[in-house]
Amino acid sequence: MKKNYVYLLSLVAVLFLAACNPGKGSLTIDNTVPVGLENRVIYQLNIGAFTPEGTFKAAQEQLGRLDTLGIDILWLMPIYPRGETMHSPYASMNFKAVNPAYGTVADVKEFVAAAHDKGMKVWLDWVPNHVAVENPWVKEHPEYFTKDEKGQMIHPHGWGDVFELNYQNEELVNEMNSAMNFWIDNCHVDGFRCDYVSSPTIPVKYWQDIIAELKSKGVGIEMLSETDISNKENIRIDSCGFDYDYAWDLQGALAWKFKDSDAADSLKAIMDTFLKSSAAIKNRRMVYLTNHDQNYNDGGHTLKDFYGNNRYALTVLEFTFYGMPLLYQGQEIGDPDTLNYFTDAKVKWNMVDRKMQNTVRTLVALHHTQSSLAADAPVEYLKADNKHVLAYHRGQVVVVLNLAKEEVKTKVSDIEEGTYTQWLDCKTIENGASATEISLDANTPISLDAKGFAVYVKQ
Repeated sequence: MKKNYVYLLSLVAVLFLAACNPGKGSLTIDNTVPVGLENRVIYQLNIGAFTPEGTFKAAQEQLGRLDTLGIDILWLMPIYPRGETMHSPYASMNFKAVNPAYGTVADVKEFVAAAHDKGMKVWLDWVPNHVAVENPWVKEHPEYFTKDEKGQMIHPHGWGDVFELNYQNEELVNEMNSAMNFWIDNCHVDGFRCDYVSSPTIPVKYWQDIIAELKSKGVGIEMLSETDISNKENIRIDSCGFDYDYAWDLQGALAWKFKDSDAADSLKAIMDTFLKSSAAIKNRRMVYLTNHDQNYNDGGHTLKDFYGNNRYALTVLEFTFYGMPLLYQGQEIGDPDTLNYFTDAKVKWNMVDRKMQNTVRTLVALHHTQSSLAADAPVEYLKADNKHVLAYHRGQVVVVLNLAKEEVKTKVSDIEEGTYTQWLDCKTIENGASATEISLDANTPISLDAKGFAVYVKQ
Protein backbone atom coordinates (compact mmCIF):
# COMPACT_ATOMS: atom_id res chain seq x y z
CA MET A 1 0.00 0.00 0.00
CA LYS A 2 2.81 2.43 0.77
CA LYS A 3 3.86 2.60 -2.88
CA ASN A 4 0.38 3.90 -3.77
CA TYR A 5 0.88 6.81 -1.36
CA VAL A 6 4.15 7.54 -3.11
CA TYR A 7 2.24 7.77 -6.38
CA LEU A 8 -0.36 10.12 -4.92
CA LEU A 9 2.26 12.30 -3.29
CA SER A 10 4.26 12.51 -6.51
CA LEU A 11 1.48 14.28 -8.43
CA VAL A 12 2.92 17.57 -9.62
CA ALA A 13 1.38 20.87 -8.63
CA VAL A 14 1.21 22.28 -12.13
CA LEU A 15 0.23 20.24 -15.18
CA PHE A 16 1.24 21.26 -18.69
CA LEU A 17 -0.05 20.39 -22.13
CA ALA A 18 2.38 20.28 -25.02
CA ALA A 19 3.22 23.62 -26.58
CA CYS A 20 2.02 22.32 -29.94
CA ASN A 21 -1.57 22.56 -28.68
CA PRO A 22 -2.61 26.15 -29.47
CA GLY A 23 -4.78 27.79 -26.84
CA LYS A 24 -3.80 25.28 -24.18
CA GLY A 25 -1.75 26.21 -21.17
CA SER A 26 -0.78 25.39 -17.62
CA LEU A 27 -3.26 25.39 -14.79
CA THR A 28 -2.16 25.53 -11.16
CA ILE A 29 -4.51 23.28 -9.23
CA ASP A 30 -2.57 22.02 -6.20
CA ASN A 31 -1.52 23.80 -3.01
CA THR A 32 -4.20 26.46 -3.42
CA VAL A 33 -5.67 28.33 -0.47
CA PRO A 34 -9.20 29.70 -0.13
CA VAL A 35 -9.75 33.37 -0.86
CA GLY A 36 -12.01 33.49 2.19
CA LEU A 37 -13.58 31.35 4.92
CA GLU A 38 -16.60 30.74 2.71
CA ASN A 39 -14.46 29.08 0.04
CA ARG A 40 -13.25 26.24 2.23
CA VAL A 41 -13.41 22.47 1.62
CA ILE A 42 -13.96 19.90 4.39
CA TYR A 43 -12.61 16.32 4.39
CA GLN A 44 -13.97 13.43 6.46
CA LEU A 45 -11.58 10.68 7.51
CA ASN A 46 -11.56 7.71 9.82
CA ILE A 47 -8.13 7.41 11.43
CA GLY A 48 -8.38 3.62 11.46
CA ALA A 49 -9.20 3.39 7.75
CA PHE A 50 -7.13 6.19 6.26
CA THR A 51 -3.75 4.43 6.30
CA PRO A 52 -2.61 0.80 6.42
CA GLU A 53 -1.38 1.36 9.97
CA GLY A 54 -4.61 3.01 11.09
CA THR A 55 -2.92 5.35 13.57
CA PHE A 56 -2.65 9.08 14.21
CA LYS A 57 1.08 8.97 13.54
CA ALA A 58 0.55 7.36 10.13
CA ALA A 59 -2.27 9.76 9.25
CA GLN A 60 -0.05 12.68 10.25
CA GLU A 61 2.43 11.60 7.60
CA GLN A 62 -0.30 12.02 4.98
CA LEU A 63 -1.22 15.59 5.93
CA GLY A 64 1.05 16.90 3.19
CA ARG A 65 -1.03 15.09 0.58
CA LEU A 66 -4.26 16.54 1.93
CA ASP A 67 -2.68 19.97 2.07
CA THR A 68 -1.60 19.63 -1.55
CA LEU A 69 -5.15 18.65 -2.49
CA GLY A 70 -6.35 21.81 -0.77
CA ILE A 71 -8.22 20.52 2.27
CA ASP A 72 -9.07 23.22 4.81
CA ILE A 73 -10.94 21.32 7.53
CA LEU A 74 -10.38 17.74 8.68
CA TRP A 75 -13.40 16.08 10.26
CA LEU A 76 -12.19 13.06 12.21
CA MET A 77 -14.70 10.30 12.81
CA PRO A 78 -14.97 9.31 16.51
CA ILE A 79 -11.55 8.68 18.00
CA TYR A 80 -12.70 7.35 21.38
CA PRO A 81 -12.38 3.79 22.79
CA ARG A 82 -15.27 1.69 21.49
CA GLY A 83 -17.74 -0.69 23.02
CA GLU A 84 -17.29 -4.30 21.97
CA THR A 85 -20.90 -5.21 21.17
CA MET A 86 -20.68 -3.95 17.58
CA HIS A 87 -17.36 -2.09 17.73
CA SER A 88 -19.05 1.05 16.44
CA PRO A 89 -17.06 4.28 16.62
CA TYR A 90 -20.32 5.90 17.70
CA ALA A 91 -20.47 3.74 20.86
CA SER A 92 -17.99 5.50 23.11
CA MET A 93 -16.45 4.10 26.28
CA ASN A 94 -14.68 7.29 27.36
CA PHE A 95 -14.99 10.74 25.82
CA LYS A 96 -11.64 11.88 27.24
CA ALA A 97 -9.57 9.02 25.84
CA VAL A 98 -8.37 7.72 22.48
CA ASN A 99 -8.99 4.35 20.87
CA PRO A 100 -5.72 2.59 21.77
CA ALA A 101 -5.49 1.20 18.25
CA TYR A 102 -5.17 4.79 17.01
CA GLY A 103 -2.69 6.13 19.56
CA THR A 104 -2.80 8.45 22.55
CA VAL A 105 -4.06 11.89 23.52
CA ALA A 106 -0.50 13.11 22.96
CA ASP A 107 -0.69 11.75 19.40
CA VAL A 108 -3.92 13.68 18.82
CA LYS A 109 -2.28 16.87 20.07
CA GLU A 110 0.68 16.33 17.75
CA PHE A 111 -1.61 15.57 14.79
CA VAL A 112 -3.63 18.74 15.37
CA ALA A 113 -0.47 20.84 15.68
CA ALA A 114 0.87 19.38 12.42
CA ALA A 115 -2.44 20.12 10.68
CA HIS A 116 -2.36 23.69 11.99
CA ASP A 117 1.17 24.11 10.65
CA LYS A 118 -0.25 23.35 7.20
CA GLY A 119 -3.17 25.72 7.63
CA MET A 120 -5.81 23.02 8.24
CA LYS A 121 -8.43 23.00 11.00
CA VAL A 122 -9.40 19.80 12.86
CA TRP A 123 -12.95 19.02 13.95
CA LEU A 124 -13.74 16.03 16.15
CA ASP A 125 -16.84 13.90 15.79
CA TRP A 126 -18.93 14.43 18.90
CA VAL A 127 -21.53 11.82 19.94
CA PRO A 128 -23.79 13.47 22.55
CA ASN A 129 -26.88 11.28 22.43
CA HIS A 130 -25.55 7.91 23.62
CA VAL A 131 -22.63 5.81 24.84
CA ALA A 132 -21.68 2.14 24.61
CA VAL A 133 -23.66 -0.29 26.74
CA GLU A 134 -20.31 -1.30 28.27
CA ASN A 135 -19.50 2.30 29.28
CA PRO A 136 -18.55 2.49 33.00
CA TRP A 137 -21.27 5.10 33.50
CA VAL A 138 -23.90 2.38 33.09
CA LYS A 139 -22.96 0.92 36.49
CA GLU A 140 -21.40 3.94 38.15
CA HIS A 141 -23.97 6.57 37.13
CA PRO A 142 -27.26 5.00 36.01
CA GLU A 143 -28.84 8.41 36.60
CA TYR A 144 -26.99 9.61 33.48
CA PHE A 145 -29.36 7.60 31.25
CA THR A 146 -32.94 7.91 30.06
CA LYS A 147 -35.31 5.16 31.18
CA ASP A 148 -38.52 3.68 29.85
CA GLU A 149 -41.70 3.26 31.88
CA LYS A 150 -40.24 0.09 33.42
CA GLY A 151 -37.09 1.87 34.50
CA GLN A 152 -34.94 0.21 31.82
CA MET A 153 -32.24 2.13 29.96
CA ILE A 154 -33.23 2.97 26.40
CA HIS A 155 -31.58 1.84 23.17
CA PRO A 156 -32.29 4.83 20.87
CA HIS A 157 -33.61 3.78 17.44
CA GLY A 158 -33.21 0.19 18.57
CA TRP A 159 -29.41 0.49 18.43
CA GLY A 160 -28.59 -2.39 20.76
CA ASP A 161 -24.99 -1.40 21.39
CA VAL A 162 -25.74 1.99 23.00
CA PHE A 163 -27.80 3.54 25.78
CA GLU A 164 -29.32 7.02 25.54
CA LEU A 165 -28.04 9.82 27.78
CA ASN A 166 -30.29 11.94 29.98
CA TYR A 167 -29.83 15.69 29.48
CA GLN A 168 -32.21 16.44 32.33
CA ASN A 169 -29.38 15.37 34.64
CA GLU A 170 -27.12 18.31 35.43
CA GLU A 171 -24.12 16.15 36.31
CA LEU A 172 -24.32 14.39 32.94
CA VAL A 173 -24.46 17.76 31.18
CA ASN A 174 -21.38 18.88 33.10
CA GLU A 175 -19.51 15.70 32.20
CA MET A 176 -20.26 16.07 28.49
CA ASN A 177 -19.34 19.75 28.48
CA SER A 178 -16.13 18.98 30.33
CA ALA A 179 -15.16 16.44 27.68
CA MET A 180 -15.67 18.90 24.82
CA ASN A 181 -13.57 21.48 26.63
CA PHE A 182 -10.93 18.82 27.29
CA TRP A 183 -10.18 18.41 23.58
CA ILE A 184 -10.07 22.16 23.00
CA ASP A 185 -7.85 22.89 25.98
CA ASN A 186 -5.49 19.91 25.67
CA CYS A 187 -5.31 19.25 21.93
CA HIS A 188 -6.46 22.59 20.50
CA VAL A 189 -9.11 21.16 18.18
CA ASP A 190 -11.05 23.74 16.19
CA GLY A 191 -14.61 22.44 16.31
CA PHE A 192 -17.01 19.55 16.40
CA ARG A 193 -19.24 17.67 14.02
CA CYS A 194 -22.14 16.84 16.33
CA ASP A 195 -23.86 13.50 15.80
CA TYR A 196 -27.66 13.04 15.88
CA VAL A 197 -28.43 16.65 16.76
CA SER A 198 -32.07 16.00 15.92
CA SER A 199 -32.42 13.69 18.93
CA PRO A 200 -35.69 14.68 20.65
CA THR A 201 -34.14 14.04 24.08
CA ILE A 202 -31.39 16.68 23.76
CA PRO A 203 -32.99 20.06 24.58
CA VAL A 204 -32.50 23.04 22.32
CA LYS A 205 -31.32 24.98 25.37
CA TYR A 206 -28.48 22.51 25.86
CA TRP A 207 -27.13 23.27 22.40
CA GLN A 208 -27.63 27.00 22.85
CA ASP A 209 -25.69 26.96 26.13
CA ILE A 210 -22.77 24.75 25.12
CA ILE A 211 -22.27 26.41 21.73
CA ALA A 212 -22.23 29.82 23.39
CA GLU A 213 -19.79 28.53 26.01
CA LEU A 214 -17.38 27.04 23.48
CA LYS A 215 -17.47 30.09 21.24
CA SER A 216 -16.79 32.34 24.23
CA LYS A 217 -13.37 30.72 24.59
CA GLY A 218 -12.18 33.01 21.79
CA VAL A 219 -10.35 30.35 19.79
CA GLY A 220 -12.65 30.25 16.76
CA ILE A 221 -14.59 27.07 17.53
CA GLU A 222 -16.99 26.01 14.75
CA MET A 223 -19.90 23.60 15.00
CA LEU A 224 -21.43 21.31 12.35
CA SER A 225 -24.86 19.83 12.97
CA GLU A 226 -25.55 16.32 11.67
CA THR A 227 -29.06 17.16 10.62
CA ASP A 228 -30.87 19.14 7.96
CA ILE A 229 -32.05 22.14 9.92
CA SER A 230 -34.19 23.31 7.00
CA ASN A 231 -36.36 20.23 7.43
CA LYS A 232 -39.57 21.22 9.22
CA GLU A 233 -38.99 18.51 11.84
CA ASN A 234 -35.66 20.10 12.80
CA ILE A 235 -36.32 23.82 12.41
CA ARG A 236 -36.19 24.22 16.21
CA ILE A 237 -32.42 23.70 15.95
CA ASP A 238 -32.10 26.86 13.85
CA SER A 239 -31.86 28.87 17.06
CA CYS A 240 -28.97 26.87 18.52
CA GLY A 241 -26.03 28.65 16.88
CA PHE A 242 -24.57 25.94 14.66
CA ASP A 243 -22.28 27.26 11.94
CA TYR A 244 -23.15 24.55 9.40
CA ASP A 245 -25.71 21.83 8.95
CA TYR A 246 -26.00 18.91 6.55
CA ALA A 247 -27.73 19.45 3.23
CA TRP A 248 -29.26 16.07 4.03
CA ASP A 249 -32.46 16.40 2.02
CA LEU A 250 -30.47 17.47 -1.03
CA GLN A 251 -28.23 14.42 -0.91
CA GLY A 252 -31.24 12.17 -0.44
CA ALA A 253 -33.02 13.68 -3.43
CA LEU A 254 -29.97 13.33 -5.65
CA ALA A 255 -29.17 9.78 -4.57
CA TRP A 256 -32.63 8.25 -4.30
CA LYS A 257 -34.74 10.28 -6.73
CA PHE A 258 -32.49 11.77 -9.38
CA LYS A 259 -29.74 9.12 -9.51
CA ASP A 260 -28.74 8.56 -13.17
CA SER A 261 -31.58 10.63 -14.64
CA ASP A 262 -31.08 12.63 -17.83
CA ALA A 263 -33.73 15.30 -17.11
CA ALA A 264 -32.22 18.73 -16.48
CA ASP A 265 -35.59 20.08 -15.33
CA SER A 266 -35.74 17.45 -12.57
CA LEU A 267 -32.28 18.39 -11.35
CA LYS A 268 -33.16 22.09 -11.47
CA ALA A 269 -36.29 21.45 -9.38
CA ILE A 270 -34.22 19.64 -6.75
CA MET A 271 -31.70 22.47 -6.64
CA ASP A 272 -34.42 25.12 -6.48
CA THR A 273 -35.90 23.36 -3.45
CA PHE A 274 -32.48 23.28 -1.87
CA LEU A 275 -31.88 27.01 -2.47
CA LYS A 276 -35.29 27.93 -1.09
CA SER A 277 -34.85 25.85 2.06
CA SER A 278 -31.31 27.16 2.57
CA ALA A 279 -32.51 30.75 2.46
CA ALA A 280 -34.95 30.05 5.30
CA ILE A 281 -32.34 29.11 7.93
CA LYS A 282 -29.57 31.02 9.71
CA ASN A 283 -26.58 28.71 9.29
CA ARG A 284 -24.53 27.76 6.27
CA ARG A 285 -24.73 24.38 4.55
CA MET A 286 -22.35 21.47 4.10
CA VAL A 287 -23.08 19.82 0.75
CA TYR A 288 -22.07 16.25 0.00
CA LEU A 289 -22.63 13.32 -2.29
CA THR A 290 -21.41 10.69 0.15
CA ASN A 291 -20.08 10.17 3.65
CA HIS A 292 -19.62 7.20 5.99
CA ASP A 293 -23.37 6.64 6.30
CA GLN A 294 -24.09 6.77 2.57
CA ASN A 295 -21.00 4.79 1.65
CA TYR A 296 -21.50 1.89 4.08
CA ASN A 297 -24.97 1.74 5.64
CA ASP A 298 -28.08 0.30 3.98
CA GLY A 299 -26.01 -2.30 2.17
CA GLY A 300 -23.28 0.05 1.03
CA HIS A 301 -23.25 2.43 -1.94
CA THR A 302 -20.34 3.95 -3.79
CA LEU A 303 -20.75 7.07 -5.92
CA LYS A 304 -21.26 4.80 -8.92
CA ASP A 305 -23.97 2.84 -7.09
CA PHE A 306 -25.81 6.03 -6.16
CA TYR A 307 -25.40 8.21 -9.22
CA GLY A 308 -24.16 6.02 -12.08
CA ASN A 309 -22.41 8.03 -14.75
CA ASN A 310 -23.93 11.24 -13.36
CA ARG A 311 -21.35 11.03 -10.56
CA TYR A 312 -18.84 13.24 -12.41
CA ALA A 313 -21.31 16.00 -13.32
CA LEU A 314 -22.84 15.91 -9.84
CA THR A 315 -19.36 16.25 -8.33
CA VAL A 316 -18.98 19.42 -10.39
CA LEU A 317 -22.38 20.51 -9.07
CA GLU A 318 -21.33 19.82 -5.47
CA PHE A 319 -18.32 22.11 -5.73
CA THR A 320 -19.84 24.91 -7.77
CA PHE A 321 -23.52 25.31 -6.86
CA TYR A 322 -23.89 26.36 -3.20
CA GLY A 323 -22.45 25.54 0.23
CA MET A 324 -19.23 24.07 1.61
CA PRO A 325 -18.34 20.83 -0.20
CA LEU A 326 -17.38 17.68 1.70
CA LEU A 327 -15.00 15.00 0.48
CA TYR A 328 -15.24 11.60 2.16
CA GLN A 329 -11.97 9.66 2.35
CA GLY A 330 -11.33 8.06 -1.04
CA GLN A 331 -13.85 10.23 -2.86
CA GLU A 332 -10.95 12.15 -4.37
CA ILE A 333 -9.89 8.99 -6.24
CA GLY A 334 -13.39 7.94 -7.24
CA ASP A 335 -14.87 6.33 -4.10
CA PRO A 336 -13.69 2.87 -5.20
CA ASP A 337 -15.31 0.73 -2.51
CA THR A 338 -17.62 0.65 0.48
CA LEU A 339 -15.81 0.97 3.81
CA ASN A 340 -17.02 -0.88 6.89
CA TYR A 341 -16.27 1.72 9.54
CA PHE A 342 -17.07 -0.75 12.34
CA THR A 343 -13.98 -2.73 11.34
CA ASP A 344 -11.93 0.21 10.03
CA ALA A 345 -11.77 -1.28 6.53
CA LYS A 346 -8.94 0.41 4.65
CA VAL A 347 -9.31 2.85 1.79
CA LYS A 348 -8.10 1.20 -1.43
CA TRP A 349 -5.76 3.96 -2.53
CA ASN A 350 -4.51 1.88 -5.47
CA MET A 351 -7.93 1.94 -7.18
CA VAL A 352 -7.69 5.35 -8.81
CA ASP A 353 -10.27 6.75 -11.23
CA ARG A 354 -8.08 9.36 -12.94
CA LYS A 355 -11.05 11.20 -14.41
CA MET A 356 -12.53 11.71 -10.95
CA GLN A 357 -9.17 12.42 -9.37
CA ASN A 358 -8.30 15.19 -11.80
CA THR A 359 -11.84 16.55 -11.67
CA VAL A 360 -11.79 16.80 -7.87
CA ARG A 361 -8.32 18.34 -7.75
CA THR A 362 -9.37 20.99 -10.24
CA LEU A 363 -12.66 21.65 -8.47
CA VAL A 364 -10.95 22.21 -5.12
CA ALA A 365 -8.70 24.81 -6.73
CA LEU A 366 -11.64 26.42 -8.50
CA HIS A 367 -13.67 26.57 -5.30
CA HIS A 368 -10.70 28.08 -3.46
CA THR A 369 -9.76 30.75 -5.94
CA GLN A 370 -13.08 32.06 -7.26
CA SER A 371 -14.71 34.42 -4.78
CA SER A 372 -18.08 34.01 -6.51
CA LEU A 373 -18.10 30.37 -5.32
CA ALA A 374 -18.26 31.44 -1.69
CA ALA A 375 -20.63 29.17 0.21
CA ASP A 376 -23.74 31.33 0.00
CA ALA A 377 -23.01 33.44 -3.10
CA PRO A 378 -25.92 33.80 -5.56
CA VAL A 379 -26.73 31.24 -8.24
CA GLU A 380 -28.31 32.23 -11.55
CA TYR A 381 -29.51 29.77 -14.18
CA LEU A 382 -28.67 30.15 -17.85
CA LYS A 383 -30.81 29.08 -20.81
CA ALA A 384 -29.43 26.10 -22.72
CA ASP A 385 -31.18 24.89 -25.87
CA ASN A 386 -31.12 21.21 -24.88
CA LYS A 387 -33.48 19.64 -22.34
CA HIS A 388 -30.69 17.44 -20.98
CA VAL A 389 -28.39 20.37 -20.19
CA LEU A 390 -28.33 22.38 -16.97
CA ALA A 391 -26.36 25.63 -17.12
CA TYR A 392 -25.81 28.24 -14.42
CA HIS A 393 -23.34 30.85 -13.33
CA ARG A 394 -22.09 32.30 -10.08
CA GLY A 395 -20.40 35.56 -10.87
CA GLN A 396 -17.67 34.90 -13.42
CA VAL A 397 -17.94 31.10 -13.14
CA VAL A 398 -20.12 29.36 -15.75
CA VAL A 399 -21.05 25.68 -15.40
CA VAL A 400 -22.64 23.55 -18.13
CA LEU A 401 -23.73 19.97 -17.31
CA ASN A 402 -24.92 17.39 -19.83
CA LEU A 403 -27.11 14.73 -18.22
CA ALA A 404 -27.89 12.92 -21.47
CA LYS A 405 -26.58 9.45 -22.23
CA GLU A 406 -25.15 10.71 -25.49
CA GLU A 407 -22.91 13.56 -26.62
CA VAL A 408 -24.64 16.88 -27.20
CA LYS A 409 -23.91 20.28 -28.67
CA THR A 410 -25.71 23.10 -26.95
CA LYS A 411 -25.87 26.87 -27.05
CA VAL A 412 -26.42 29.03 -23.99
CA SER A 413 -28.51 31.97 -25.13
CA ASP A 414 -27.96 34.30 -22.18
CA ILE A 415 -24.29 33.69 -21.49
CA GLU A 416 -22.29 36.89 -21.16
CA GLU A 417 -20.21 37.42 -24.27
CA GLY A 418 -16.48 37.49 -23.69
CA THR A 419 -13.22 35.64 -23.27
CA TYR A 420 -13.19 32.77 -20.80
CA THR A 421 -10.68 30.35 -19.35
CA GLN A 422 -12.00 26.81 -19.51
CA TRP A 423 -11.03 25.17 -16.23
CA LEU A 424 -12.77 21.86 -16.77
CA ASP A 425 -13.36 19.93 -19.97
CA CYS A 426 -14.93 16.50 -19.63
CA LYS A 427 -13.27 15.43 -22.86
CA THR A 428 -9.72 15.93 -21.60
CA ILE A 429 -9.76 15.94 -17.81
CA GLU A 430 -8.86 12.25 -17.50
CA ASN A 431 -5.46 13.12 -18.95
CA GLY A 432 -4.86 15.98 -16.53
CA ALA A 433 -5.81 19.56 -15.82
CA SER A 434 -5.40 22.24 -18.45
CA ALA A 435 -6.44 25.80 -19.14
CA THR A 436 -7.97 26.74 -22.49
CA GLU A 437 -8.77 30.27 -23.57
CA ILE A 438 -12.07 30.43 -25.44
CA SER A 439 -14.50 33.06 -26.67
CA LEU A 440 -18.13 32.42 -25.78
CA ASP A 441 -21.40 34.06 -26.76
CA ALA A 442 -25.00 33.04 -27.36
CA ASN A 443 -24.13 31.45 -30.70
CA THR A 444 -21.13 29.41 -29.56
CA PRO A 445 -21.85 25.66 -29.67
CA ILE A 446 -20.56 23.86 -26.59
CA SER A 447 -19.77 20.20 -27.17
CA LEU A 448 -20.19 17.90 -24.19
CA ASP A 449 -19.63 14.16 -23.86
CA ALA A 450 -22.41 11.94 -22.55
CA LYS A 451 -22.83 12.82 -18.86
CA GLY A 452 -20.20 15.48 -19.48
CA PHE A 453 -19.42 18.93 -18.16
CA ALA A 454 -17.59 22.16 -18.83
CA VAL A 455 -16.61 24.95 -16.45
CA TYR A 456 -15.51 28.40 -17.61
CA VAL A 457 -14.27 31.49 -15.78
CA LYS A 458 -14.75 34.84 -17.49
CA GLN A 459 -11.54 36.84 -17.81
